[in-house]
Amino acid sequence: MSRLHTLFAALAAFLLAMVLAPPAAAQAVKLPDFQTLRLDNGATVILIPRHDVPLVAATVLVRGGALADPAGKEGTSDLLADLLAKGAGSRDALAFAQAVDGAGGSLNFSSAAEALVGSAQFLSRDTGLMLSLLADALLRPAMDAGEFDKLRKHAIAGIATAKDSDPRRLIELYSDAWLFRNHPYGRPTGGDETSLARITLADLQAFRQQQLGGDRLVIAIAGDFDPASVAVQVREAFGGWAKAGGALPQVTALAREHGRRVLLVDKPGATQTYFTFANIGPTRDDPARAAQDLVQTAFGGRFTSMLNSELRVKSGLTYGANSAIGRMRLPGDVAITSYTKTETTQAAMDLAIATLDRLHKDGLDADTLASAKHYIAGQFAPKLETAPQLANAIAWLQVYGEGRNHIDGYLDEVTAATPAQVAAARTVFPGSQDLAIVVIGDAARIRTLMKRYGPVTEMALSAPRFTP
Repeated sequence: MSRLHTLFAALAAFLLAMVLAPPAAAQAVKLPDFQTLRLDNGATVILIPRHDVPLVAATVLVRGGALADPAGKEGTSDLLADLLAKGAGSRDALAFAQAVDGAGGSLNFSSAAEALVGSAQFLSRDTGLMLSLLADALLRPAMDAGEFDKLRKHAIAGIATAKDSDPRRLIELYSDAWLFRNHPYGRPTGGDETSLARITLADLQAFRQQQLGGDRLVIAIAGDFDPASVAVQVREAFGGWAKAGGALPQVTALAREHGRRVLLVDKPGATQTYFTFANIGPTRDDPARAAQDLVQTAFGGRFTSMLNSELRVKSGLTYGANSAIGRMRLPGDVAITSYTKTETTQAAMDLAIATLDRLHKDGLDADTLASAKHYIAGQFAPKLETAPQLANAIAWLQVYGEGRNHIDGYLDEVTAATPAQVAAARTVFPGSQDLAIVVIGDAARIRTLMKRYGPVTEMALSAPRFTP
């Protein structure tokens, strides 16, 4: 062997060893030090000083969220979140937006299932102003009728537009509604065309009184600031917020389903079929979380995953196939999602099922497991680099009652996951015989085919709800 060949062989061996070696360096990813304060009204304030750049980010979480939406009026929390920044305190919608823009900042509200969410970013010098704007939005929103009417119409039109254009934006909503039938986790956070049309401004005002209050508040502030000064500002801004008038929503856990059932959502003339296979998954605090994430990464969580390799790279049946784990306080969902041309619907769905079967039969080999560990390690640190990322991550830890080791110890758990633990974690995905299946496509062309996969329920994509 020539010296050049010998050099290349040595280099190849070194690179292979690097790939297969445990990602030890990544284990040093830790949350920075932070201070937690409790206000007299029950609010939790988390201060995370870091002085690398003169910027500050705040994440505001008000526990409750869309799970507290009144039955039949799903989208209430989401509409309220949008309305909060449309004028507050002494400022109308335009003046409020100008105050935020004039500070070179951003301020947005939305609703998640378990909390109303606010996020703000601004220069350090404008910390006092932005905290006062956040407080105005939460404590003293204008709740203007004209702004409410525009937001509701826009939300309804957005759903209709998605149905007319790209149903990929909606497939998760149909899947959740089908899997979590008659359960709060199946209700759309943003509502549907029917529920949104029923919501009034009075409903938003009542929701705000019942579900928003200082005792529900978690605010995490990260960036370039003096903790003592900001603590005073936060107490002045939020310390007088009264408690919420109502109770937090209560949710019970669902068990994993057995057997198959199919929801066919008819989009006449569709040239593509969109499909998802789902079942009940794990919780946020599942002891096998790290091993489950390794399975998820290798199976459907990256470009080189089993699903994408089979359905896109090798067969060319789709431009993308993936899987996901939806972790909530109680068991969320696990889902496999893809799309294909109408004429290749059976080939794509059968290949996705065969790939799921192969996961359960063969598991992950040593090289794939090592690669998944490195992939997670490489993706983990960038998610905790910026002040907004840190504020968001630490705020949610507080909402879920999780300690910092939920993040600090995560990569250690990933690295330490054994082949036996990962093999056991394959059960995070259901067997192919136990699937809640949703398919959006041209029913006239695929209706008979769908009967191969289980009992079929059919509805029209144009229907104003996400459930039949």
